[in-house]
Amino acid sequence: MNPRTETEQRSDNTLTLARGLGWLSIALGLAEVVAPRSLARWLGMPGSETLLQSYGLREIGTGIGILTSSSPSGWVWGRVGGDAVDIATLASGLNNENPRKGNVGLALAGVLGVTLVDAACASALTMQASSPRSQDKAVRPSYATRSGFPDTVANMRGAARNFPVPDDMRTPKLLRPFHAQ
Repeated sequence: MNPRTETEQRSDNTLTLARGLGWLSIALGLAEVVAPRSLARWLGMPGSETLLQSYGLREIGTGIGILTSSSPSGWVWGRVGGDAVDIATLASGLNNENPRKGNVGLALAGVLGVTLVDAACASALTMQASSPRSQDKAVRPSYATRSGFPDTVANMRGAARNFPVPDDMRTPKLLRPFHAQ
């Protein structure tokens, strides 16, 4: 049996965390899409139902992207960006006119905690993707010595000199300039 290195185990753990975040995105997104009125009432932010539903669709899309991608770092970074938007929206509910600003504070604390996990996971996925070890897996060919021509320039020089131009590539006789003789 081949023992796994610590780096490979860490990579698997990070991917497992990313997949968990994908499922969390889908669950949160479904809650926002299915029950926006209840969520808006709990937050004391009436009138934000459509906004909450759009955030839910964003969450579902991000979750699906994470779960279906072989390299989900971009999608997890998308979660971090979505968290920033959520934080800004929740912060607007922390005003003195909101009787439920305590609930907004709880939601804000939860989003901040998840944002830290999202950022750590995204950062780890990005570092793994850019590590020399991951680049060794896919050896890329070098095209530094290629010119794009089928032969050397010296061998091709003059090759088209004796090329017979076909009639369909010539100017039709009626369109050729008239030369008086």
